[in-house]
Amino acid sequence: MDASLITTYALLAIAAFGAGAMNSVAGGGTFLSFPALLAAGVPPVMANASNSVALWPGSLAAAWAFRTELMRFRKALPLLTLVAFLGGVAGGLLLLATSNAAFANLIPWLLLVATVLFAFSTQFSALLNRRRKPAAETDAAPGKRQVGAGGFLFQLVVSIYGGFFGAGMGILMLAALAIQGFDDVHEINALKNWLSAVIYSVAVVTFVVADAVSWPHTTVMLVTGTLGGYLGGRVARRIPALWLRRFIVALGSLLTLAYFYKSGLN
Repeated sequence: MDASLITTYALLAIAAFGAGAMNSVAGGGTFLSFPALLAAGVPPVMANASNSVALWPGSLAAAWAFRTELMRFRKALPLLTLVAFLGGVAGGLLLLATSNAAFANLIPWLLLVATVLFAFSTQFSALLNRRRKPAAETDAAPGKRQVGAGGFLFQLVVSIYGGFFGAGMGILMLAALAIQGFDDVHEINALKNWLSAVIYSVAVVTFVVADAVSWPHTTVMLVTGTLGGYLGGRVARRIPALWLRRFIVALGSLLTLAYFYKSGLN
């Protein structure tokens, strides 16, 4: 194995470790792992598919960690899960039907949308919370969290987006829950992590069956991404969330500008 190949895999390992840690703490890990795959020479569509597979175990672990809070949504959970499943399938198939050239042109726009959503997620959620229905607060007992028709529709759109690209998916889910009037951070994270796990799981199966995954790159990232997620969860309370958010926004902005510049040269 030559030095350049070793450097490439080391870069992927570090990026996946950082992505796993960031996802477990504040989200935004795709901003590290996806560009690293592109830099390694993986075609855009395959890079996106490989990234979904690499970050999949972390989403499952996060969902399991919040299983108690998740059960407070047990009445709405079956339909929400079905919506996430169908949306994930649709988004994954849409990605596979998109050419590398077309997806490469979409990358800067997708990064821009994800970065803006992440940067203004706090303000967006606050605005929606001020408009929430007082009735949403009446179902406070465990197991009785209700999700309205608008929430299911929004989740379908988010699931399609998540199956297609993924970056910023969690922010969109938080917005959908804010519309419904939920403001408990643990409950929101529980539902977000579970639905993300469903979407990623569906996408993973779709991509593996379609042979759209670069396994040499993905295998390395699976190991370090899972390790990063585990360690990130353990040290989450020691890292200022504000600085993490600033880092993610700055990184997303730089990558967006870089890919807009790159697409302008092609």
